[in-house]
Amino acid sequence: MKSTKKTTGKPSPAKAVPVDQPNPDGPVAAEQSPASEPQARAAKPGKAAKTVKSAAKPTSAPKVRPVQGARKPAPEKAAKAPARKAGKKAVRFRSTVKAETKKAPKPGRLSATAPESDAPGHDPVKLLDSKLVYEGPLFRVMSDHLIEPSGRESRRDVIRHNGSVVILAIQPGKKKKDPWVVIERQYRHAAGQFLWELPAGKLDAGETALAGAQRELIEETGYHSQNWSPLVEYFASPGFLGESMKVFLAEGLTAGDAHPEEDENIEFRLVKLSELLDMVDAGKIIDGKTLTTVLLYARKLGLKRKR
Repeated sequence: MKSTKKTTGKPSPAKAVPVDQPNPDGPVAAEQSPASEPQARAAKPGKAAKTVKSAAKPTSAPKVRPVQGARKPAPEKAAKAPARKAGKKAVRFRSTVKAETKKAPKPGRLSATAPESDAPGHDPVKLLDSKLVYEGPLFRVMSDHLIEPSGRESRRDVIRHNGSVVILAIQPGKKKKDPWVVIERQYRHAAGQFLWELPAGKLDAGETALAGAQRELIEETGYHSQNWSPLVEYFASPGFLGESMKVFLAEGLTAGDAHPEEDENIEFRLVKLSELLDMVDAGKIIDGKTLTTVLLYARKLGLKRKR
């Protein structure tokens, strides 16, 4: 009975263990196998505590300190890399377009060799019918039914004319690039006013352009010239007028008597080319053949006008 009381008495209190130092016989030691248990108990409390703390602490990504002198990774730059490459491709594409543009002919430049369909005397249309609407001493009006080069069938009213000649008659002056020019002043009913013009006139039937130019210069001004050269040929209004105007340069003038036609009342004089250009700039020359011829001749002489 006494022995039973001694063995069944109150249990002895457990030894107190600090909070920051867990019992080495706690869960960590209990999970050890029997063979490793003496080693776990023999370990110092400090080391065991450190092990428990590191195990109990939640795992997180370790902080990586950048090495001094090394460049930090730039995810944004890496993300922009494809866009930059695409940009470079776009630049290369633009440069290719520019190269192709340079190979193309420049605006305004025409080939020196005209196509066969553009050659003089070549008719690119198919004329189905042509009727005479009016005929006078200067021209005739035709109503043409045709198929145009585009294949479109249409009807056109055209003024047919034998053609005209224009004469730029010049006399040398003190300056080589500023000669004297023969100009005329006469009333033009179609324009309703007096106009300053170069000598000009229509060709007679079967008359050559040079013969007509020589005749017109003598009739209107009385001047003769031994030096003739073609300057340019153009159409005044090709939309409805079939008149071709051939311009001649006449040099080395000799004065004579004028023989104008009955319906012509012409006043003519010699004006310096520089003064004539001033009249053009001032809007005093509004005749098309005179503007075309004077400006073209000034360009051939290499004259540069002040703006």
